Parts: sequence; C-alpha cells; structure tokens
Amino acid sequence: MTQIDSLIHARWIIPVDAKRSILENHSLASDKGKIIDILPTDEALTKYEPNESFSMTEHALIPGFVNAHGHAAMTLFRGLADDLPLMTWLNDHIWPAEGTWVSPEFVADGTRLAIAEMIRCGTTTFSDNYFFPGEAARVSIEAGIRAQLCFPVIDFPTPWAATPDEHIKLGMEQFHAYKDSDLIHVVFGPHAPYTVSDEPMLKIAALAKEHSIPIQMHIHETQVEVDGEIEKYGTRPIKRLKDLGLLGPHVQCVHMTALNDDDIAIIKDTGASVIHCPESNLKLASGFCPVHKLQQQGIKVALGTDGSASNNDLDMMGEMRTAAQLAKAVAQDAEALPAYEALALATLNGAEALQLDDKIGSLEIGKFADMAAIRFDDIESAPLYDPVSHLVYASSRDQVTDVWVGGKGLMHKRELQTLSKIDILNRTKEWNEKIKS
Repeated sequence: MTQIDSLIHARWIIPVDAKRSILENHSLASDKGKIIDILPTDEALTKYEPNESFSMTEHALIPGFVNAHGHAAMTLFRGLADDLPLMTWLNDHIWPAEGTWVSPEFVADGTRLAIAEMIRCGTTTFSDNYFFPGEAARVSIEAGIRAQLCFPVIDFPTPWAATPDEHIKLGMEQFHAYKDSDLIHVVFGPHAPYTVSDEPMLKIAALAKEHSIPIQMHIHETQVEVDGEIEKYGTRPIKRLKDLGLLGPHVQCVHMTALNDDDIAIIKDTGASVIHCPESNLKLASGFCPVHKLQQQGIKVALGTDGSASNNDLDMMGEMRTAAQLAKAVAQDAEALPAYEALALATLNGAEALQLDDKIGSLEIGKFADMAAIRFDDIESAPLYDPVSHLVYASSRDQVTDVWVGGKGLMHKRELQTLSKIDILNRTKEWNEKIKS
C-alpha cells in the first residue's frame, strides 16, 4: 500500500470537471498538498495507507469556493450604511468612514474576520481589492487561505497612498514580494473607470503586459456610471478601456450590470471575464448582470460576494443560489444557469477568471487539494435525488463541516484550525465600539 498524507472517503465527490461528473462512494487521495487520485472507496482502501483518514458517508466533497471579488477588511463596516443607493453609500458614508478608520491594523483585523467567515462557508480562495495589501497577505498566509490581492489605484488620495503613481509603486512592490508564492497573487485593482484617469490607466496597461499581471476593476456597475462616462469621455466605459489597450483575457470586469450588445461584443472579442456579484447588486439596486446572455456568447462568468458593507455577508453558498435564481428571472428562462453551472460559477469559473485554473477550481489529479465538505444528513436535506441540485438550492453555509487548502485542514467539524474565533470576536467588538462612537 502507498503511504500518503490524506484520504477522504465521501458519499459524493463533485469534481466540477469537464464532464460535470458526480462520483458516488468515491475517495480522494492527496499528498504533499496536491490531489494524486480519485477512485472508488473500496479500491482506495486497498491501495493507500494515509496518515489521516476522513470518513464522510453523508457528505458531498467539492472544490473550495473561489470568491472572485470582495473587500475583506470592509467586513468591519458590515451594516454601517444600509438601504442607500450606490453613490450615496460611497460618497456620504463609506469613503468618509475609510478616511477616518482605515489603517494597517484595521485591514489586518477586518481581513482576519472576513477570512474566518469565508472559511466557514467553504471558500478556499478569495480575491480582495483593498488598501494595505501587505497586511492582507500576512493574515492570509497565517490563516492558510489562498488569495488574489488587487491593489487599488485611484486618482484621489487614500489612507494608503496620495497619488495614482504612488498606488502603482506600492502595489508593484507587493507584486514582486509575493510573485513566487503559491498562496498569494498580487494583481492590479484600479477602482473604476470613473475614478481612474487615462494616464494611470495607460501605465497599468503597460505594466500588466510587461509582467503578465491580471487586472480587476469595477466596470459598468450602474447605468448612472455609464451615462457619466459618456458625458465625460464621449464613449461607454468598456469601449474607453479597450481603446486604452487595457482589456484582454487577463482582465476581470466586476459587476457589469449596464450592458448593451456592443459592450458584450467587446468583452467577447477581448476575452475578458465577468465577475458577477448578484446580492450586492440587488441590495444597492445597481442592476442585473445578464449572465445567461454572456454565457451564450462564450464569455466566462465567475462569482463574487463583493464586500460585507454592501452584501452583507461573504456566503458563497447563498450567492450561488441567488445567482442561479436571478439568472432565470433575468433571462425569463427556467433552464438558464442550471445547478451544476451555478456551482462552476462559484469554483472553476472563478479559478479561470483569476488565471489559476491550472492549480485550483476543480478536484482533479495534479491540482492543489483545496476542498470543502458539506453534510447532507439532516431534515433540511431529505429526501435527496441530486446532490448538486441540493447543494445549490437547498443547502446553507452551516452545513459546511470541513475545509482544506493545499491538503491542510483550515476547519474540522466546523471548528477553525488556523484562526482563533475568540480573538477575532474580541477584536471585532473593539472596532465596533470605536466606529459607532
């Protein structure tokens, strides 16, 4: 028998592979952080001798969720300014609060809180767009979670930097510091077309091409934004970005609610991806991303929660259900975004958008053992005919019991393994008291 690190026996393994397989009574073998085999359990028991063994007879084992867009530290602003339109929320509440409170300590504590929440819902990789990305990197490494950190670039001063050039300089320092890391991937995060002028856009486009760095940006988030850009530049935001040479397969377009056919053609032609944040878009009344229409054009769509200040949670299982249901309503087609494709939105598609699909996003031999186990053994899961349908339409984050990143356990039986729940809650309470005072 072959000695390995870990063997997980599951009632169902849902690998999110090209065949959209559902494997019943199978086991996953991992060693040195990567998946080395997926095979029937009776064969696994005679082939491998694991250092750790997990028997999950009523669980589905899935790839860990890839939360493709968020602002982790803003979890400390959860519920601070609810029920307001986007620009009022930003201009009158969030940006002033950031000016008062954002610091390295704020980012570290807020990111730690967000990571704990994300692990508890089965997320193993997250994309974060926020200030002081070095602090987010440090906390992510301590927690053992994978992260794409999008360093912000914006025309006006922020708590992190005074000018667009300084934002770029500081961000490139972080890129070079973590360019060889498996856990941390530092990329460009220009805020939005309406907050970044042409000169820094051109610099970002050149540096991204020179160093093969992805770019993530809020684009076409509302019709108001699009109308303002047309008035200012005489063209729609996505067309302006194309003319500046910014778009390409390395670009992740977040939100994308206000789209016409010409916009969609540009996205398709350039190979850019779309990051869909349905619950944040709904709560801020920003509009509806036409997911089904995009997918029909072959455009890659991934899923993100956005930040807790506008969502108000980081629950990818809830986001996945909302995305599936909303896609049907917007397309007026009950067959739009079926369950397995909704799961792909939350896993493999996110990995593809982040250009990490050779490493994560599906349970396949050679990829990192980034996984989550969801239990289906209680009243809310009975009866069960299709585990994928159940996962998307009838399950909640409380059913996630175990999470691994690179084969390392980050949660076991709903107990965090790399973070202190008590410490996080105590620090969060202190911030809560200060911010509301």
